Amino acid sequence: MENSPLKTWPESAARLVAVAAGREAADLVIRNGKWVNVHTREVLEGYDLAIADGRFAYCGPDAQHCIGPDTEIIDAEGAFMIPGLCDAHMHIESGMLTPAEFTRAVVPHGTTSMFTDPHEIANVLGLEGVRLMHDEALLQPINVFTQMPSCAPSAPGLETTGFEITPEDVVEAMNWPGIIGLGEMMNFPGVVNGDPKMLAEIAATQNANKTVGGHYASPDLGPAFHAYAAGGPADDHEGTCEADAIARVRQGMRHMMRLGSAWYDVESQITAVTEKGLDPRSFILCTDDCHSGTLVNEGHMNRVVRHAIACGCDPVIALQMATINTATHFGLERELGSIAPGRRADVILTSDLTTLPIDRVIARGVTVAQDGEIKVDCPHLEWPTHARQTVNLGRDRVAEDFEIKAPEGANAVIVKVIGVVENQAPTKALTRDLLVVDGLIEGDQAQDVCQIALVERHLGTGGVTNAFVSGFQYQGRMAIASTVAHDSHHMIVVGTDRANMAAAANRLGEVGGGVTVFQDGKELALVELPIAGLMSDLPAKVVAAKADKLVEAMLDCGCTLNNAYMQHSLLALVVIPELRISDLGLVDVTKFELTDLIEDKE
Repeated sequence: MENSPLKTWPESAARLVAVAAGREAADLVIRNGKWVNVHTREVLEGYDLAIADGRFAYCGPDAQHCIGPDTEIIDAEGAFMIPGLCDAHMHIESGMLTPAEFTRAVVPHGTTSMFTDPHEIANVLGLEGVRLMHDEALLQPINVFTQMPSCAPSAPGLETTGFEITPEDVVEAMNWPGIIGLGEMMNFPGVVNGDPKMLAEIAATQNANKTVGGHYASPDLGPAFHAYAAGGPADDHEGTCEADAIARVRQGMRHMMRLGSAWYDVESQITAVTEKGLDPRSFILCTDDCHSGTLVNEGHMNRVVRHAIACGCDPVIALQMATINTATHFGLERELGSIAPGRRADVILTSDLTTLPIDRVIARGVTVAQDGEIKVDCPHLEWPTHARQTVNLGRDRVAEDFEIKAPEGANAVIVKVIGVVENQAPTKALTRDLLVVDGLIEGDQAQDVCQIALVERHLGTGGVTNAFVSGFQYQGRMAIASTVAHDSHHMIVVGTDRANMAAAANRLGEVGGGVTVFQDGKELALVELPIAGLMSDLPAKVVAAKADKLVEAMLDCGCTLNNAYMQHSLLALVVIPELRISDLGLVDVTKFELTDLIEDKE
C-alpha cells in the first residue's frame, strides 16, 4: 500500500555497491554541501551524497564517479546537509488532520519520519480506527510508523470509551507492516500494581521485539516509578523538570522532551545535558500534540530543534535528539535518522544550523518540498461513512442538563475546581466558595470559575457530568464545546451560561463533531471535524484558518491563555494529575479514584 515502494537495504545492496564503486550511475547526487554527521557529531565541508533506489549509496568528498547522463544533480552551494527530522512521539489527531493532510503540513518543515500513536481514534472507533490510520500512514511519501495504542480506556473504571483495546488486539496489530511498537502506557498505576492486562500488552510487544512507549505522569520518583520502569516501558515524555529527565535516563529509559502547541517542557529539562553533562544519546525531542495552527504558522520538528538550540543546546546535539537518537530508540538506526550508506535518503538542505530554515526536503531520494512548498502527493484513504457518524447525543441538550444542584437549604458551598496550568499538561485541584441561587450552584466570573460539563457522545446515553473549572478567564454569556476530549473523546463543554452550553453541544451534534464557540446565543467560530469527531480531511491551511477564528472567538470571550484550546481538550485526561472530569464523575488523579464535587457546605 506504500506510496513509493522502497526496496530494503539487502534488496538494493548490489546497486548501492555498484554506485559507490562507480560502476553504475546514481539516481541523484547532491554536490558541494556541508555534511552534518550525527554519528560522529561533525560538520564536514565540501562533501557529496549519491543516492540510488531511495537510499544513500555514497557519502564522500567527491561523487563525480557516481554521475551518469541521467543522474539528477543538486548543487547544495555550501548548504548544510542534515538528516530528515523525526518526531518520536506524537498524535496526528491533535492536528485536527488526517494522516495525509498532517503529512502534507509537516513535510515542508523537514519532518520525514513520524512515530504516531493513534490512541485518540482508538477510543472512538477501536481497532478499526487504528487500522484506518495505519493504512493511510503507509500511503505517504515519508516514513509514518504507527504505535499500537495501549490504553483505551486510559484508566479503567474511571471513564467509558466508545471501544476498548485488549491484549488480543495488541497481539494482532504487532503483525501489521507499519506497527513499530506499543503506544504510551498511560495506565501507570496498572503497571505498578501488576495489572495482568497491562503486562500482557507489554509482553506481546516485547515478544514481537518492538518498542514499548511510556507515560509516567506522576511526580513520585520513589518505588512506584521504579516499579513502572521494571514493567518494560522504554521511554517517557511526561517529565516536566530536570529531575524527571535524569531519573528516567538513569533507569535506562529514553527521555523525550516535548515542545507541542501547549507543552513547553524542553527548557526545564535540557539542562540535564547542557549543564549536568549527561550523555545526550539518551535524550529525544518530540512534539506530542501540535494543532494545525502551530504546524502552519510555526513549524513542526524544526520548531522543536530551534527551541532546544535557543535553550543552550549545541545545534548538532539538538539534531541528534531529533534524528539518530529517535531511530536508535525504535531499532531503526541502520534504516533512517542519519546520512550514511544504506539508510533511507532523507535529507534536508539548510543555510543555517541555528535558525534552521528548511530550503529543500528530500525523502527516499525524491524532493518532497522546496522553499516551504510541498512537491508530491499525499494520498488519502477512503474513510467509511460510519467513521463520520460518531457524535451520538441521544437527544438535544437543554440548559437544564447543565444545572448543578446544591444540597438542600445551602446558600453557599465549597466545591472542587479543576485548575488549568498554562503551557503544562497537569492541572491543579483547587477549592472555591460558590454561591447558591435558587437551589443551583453558580460559577463566579470574579473568581475566574465557570462550569465544565462532559457530555457522553459515543453511545447516546444522554449522560452529562457537571463540575467547575478555573483558568480560562471567560466573561459574559458564552460556551465552548469540543468533541476532542482526551482521551475518551466524549464532548467537553465549558461555559458561563447554561443555554449557550446547550446550544454549543447541539451544534456539534449537527455537524458530526469539532469545536465551536457561542456567545450570547450566536456562534462565533466553528471547526468541523467530521472524521471520528477528531479530524478533518481538508488541507491544514484551511483547518488552521478556522482554528485561528476559534482563537479569536475565545479572546472575544475573555480568554488570554496560551493555546487555551489545547488545555480545554485535555480536561478529561484522567491519567495526568491532579483533577479531571469524566463521564463517570470528577476524578482525583493523585489517588486514581472518583471524588465528590462538593467538599463542604457553609
